Amino acid sequence: MSWHPQYRSSKFRHVYGKAASKDKCYDCVPITRNVHDNHFCAVNPSFIAVVTECAGGGAFLVIPIKQTGKLDPHYPKVCGHKGNVLDIKWNPFNDFVIASCSEDATVKIWDIPNQLLKRNITTPKKELLGHARRVGLIEWHPTADNILFSSGYDYKIMIWNLDVKDAVLSNPVKILDAHKDVVLSMSFNTDGSLLATACRDRKIRVLDPRAGTVLQEGSYKSHKVNKVLFLGNMKKLFSTGTSGWNNRQIALWDQNDLSVPLLEEDLDGSSGLLFPIYDCDTHMLYVVGK
Repeated sequence: MSWHPQYRSSKFRHVYGKAASKDKCYDCVPITRNVHDNHFCAVNPSFIAVVTECAGGGAFLVIPIKQTGKLDPHYPKVCGHKGNVLDIKWNPFNDFVIASCSEDATVKIWDIPNQLLKRNITTPKKELLGHARRVGLIEWHPTADNILFSSGYDYKIMIWNLDVKDAVLSNPVKILDAHKDVVLSMSFNTDGSLLATACRDRKIRVLDPRAGTVLQEGSYKSHKVNKVLFLGNMKKLFSTGTSGWNNRQIALWDQNDLSVPLLEEDLDGSSGLLFPIYDCDTHMLYVVGK
């Protein structure tokens, strides 16, 4: 008589990551030493972009995906910011356009050439001047082409329309002024009709970006939120942060009710931030520790 276990065995149970060989890795990339809590890296089907250590300003590298192995120390950079680059994001509609924001309170849009970079790119396609203080986050709208959201240390989220012909823009289409402290994280739902934010005042907010109104606001005391993320079109939010005892913690929320999390779990007592990354195609959620 054969014995069948009551539970379904997980297909991920004995899966282990294995580091690629050196010639398949990106070697000798001088990653920034900035302590700002961000990814400092952005990838699309053509390129990998990495914020790099740079004297007297801010710069990032754009390396073709296929160009693995050791990076030439004199490899050209994209440089034009007067302060450290704090965030970079590829345009979801165009693999050859990338946005960057910096401590110099500007956002710049860059055209990346199709072939290998031969020299430094110093002139941006567009420059966005609206924030009074450094800009820490940028996010492209997922369904409307050429709409960019930027969030700064002036507590404002600005919406920019990049379809206009001017090279320098100083008037955003809209300013979302719902936060009383620095926005730590921004995330769109699948169709871009809702924007979730995590703020330094420990609250998660769900906003209607068109109207600029706050639809939901959660101030759950025992979860100090750092990063928040929409889980595709599941109408749920995922956040990482710390508990009242300063343990690293994850929480799952219903987007229509932020009063109490659906699930809350302590992970460990380490101090580094947790970055959530969600893959809509496989419904896998990755949590990366800094």
